[in-house]
Amino acid sequence: MIVVDDKVLSTELFDTNFCCDLSKCKGACCVHGESGAPLEEEEKELLEKNLPKILPYLRPESQKSIEEQSVSVVDADGDLVTPLLNGEECVYAVFENGVALCGIEKAFFDKKQPFRKPVSCHLYPIRIAKLHDMEALNYHRWEICDPARELGNQKKLPVYKFLKDALIRKYGKKWYRQLDDVAEAYDRHKKE
Repeated sequence: MIVVDDKVLSTELFDTNFCCDLSKCKGACCVHGESGAPLEEEEKELLEKNLPKILPYLRPESQKSIEEQSVSVVDADGDLVTPLLNGEECVYAVFENGVALCGIEKAFFDKKQPFRKPVSCHLYPIRIAKLHDMEALNYHRWEICDPARELGNQKKLPVYKFLKDALIRKYGKKWYRQLDDVAEAYDRHKKE
C-alpha cells in the first residue's frame, strides 16, 4: 500500500495496466453487477436537479423506472446507488451499436447539463472504501475487464494514469501531482 495525503492506494494501481476497450467489452460494467453504481449524496442532488435534461437521453423503460424508483436507491448493503432496470443494467445506461454508454454523460458532453456521471463510474476500476479518517483506493479486478487489461498492457498504461482525469476530478490537480511523484519513486524503487 502507498499513502498520498490521507489516501491509501493499492500498489495494483501502479502495477496493473488498464485502458477501457469498449469495442470488446461493450460497456459490460454498466450492465452486470449486483447493484447500481455507488453515488455520493451530492450526486443524488445533481441527478434530481438535472433529471429533466438527462431524461431525453434515456430509454422509455428507464424513464419509467426512474419515475417509479427515483434517481437513486439504497441497495442491500445500505449504500446509495443508481437504480437498476429490471435488476440488470444501470437505469442510466443507453445502447449504441450494442455498446452500453452513460445517458448522464451523453447529456454532459452535449452541454445540456453540468454533471458528467457518478464519480464511482468515472473512477472505475478503482473502488473507494472509507477507513475512519482515510480513504482506501483499491483496484477492482473483474473478468469482464480482461480486454481493458490487454489494451492497457499494449499501451503500457497503469490504472492511475488511465484514470488521471477522474482522479483529478475527485481529489484535485495538486493531489494528482503528488500521486504522480510517488508513482515515479515507487517505479524507481521496483527497478533497484
